[in-house]
Amino acid sequence: HVQLVESGGGSVQPGGSLRLSCAASGYSASAYCLAWFRQVPGKAREGVAGIGTNGVTHLADSVKGRFTISRDAAKNTLYLQMNSLQPEDTAMYYCAAGRTASASPSLGQSSYPWWGQGTQVTVS
Repeated sequence: HVQLVESGGGSVQPGGSLRLSCAASGYSASAYCLAWFRQVPGKAREGVAGIGTNGVTHLADSVKGRFTISRDAAKNTLYLQMNSLQPEDTAMYYCAAGRTASASPSLGQSSYPWWGQGTQVTVS
């Protein structure tokens, strides 16, 4: 049974930083692609960052240069370091786990069958 639990969300002023964590159980976080998505009420969920099995990352244009995705295989945990946060980054953030061992992480929802419950990030 795969379980993903996010943490680290909160409220921050513009220009501030947060680090999100996603602890995985029943799943090998180093063996497959992982990703972070975000969603604002009334809008579609969008891919923010993905990481492939060899560590290659894929970031959405809107967060390049500000966000970094990484994982700790020993802790079976995925991270999203978010710097220079802006009000438009306000959203519910979800981590997602795939079942494809790929060097090219997708930012499409259909590639990820397992999802966490989300953690709220508010920038104001």
